Amino acid sequence: MAFCKVSFDLFCDKGNKPRYRLYVNNELFAERTYLWQGTEYLRENLQVKASPGEYKITLQKLDKGKLNIRNTKVDFGPAEIIDSTTFRITQ
Repeated sequence: MAFCKVSFDLFCDKGNKPRYRLYVNNELFAERTYLWQGTEYLRENLQVKASPGEYKITLQKLDKGKLNIRNTKVDFGPAEIIDSTTFRITQ
């Protein structure tokens, strides 16, 4: 098992305040309401302790609104980014 921190920017259409759920594979990590604080996006942070393998980040929208994940990166630990919604723990 390895501990990793993965983060990404979450963009939303202005004027909307959608609720959403954030999953890694099938595990619920958060349920939030997207609130504007004068910024164009939110920086989401995931702390994952898991075995080596690929992990998929999924957003489930609970309200109307468009959400986009961008700029995914590994902040800590033995992991690499495959694409904006997938990362791999390597050790």
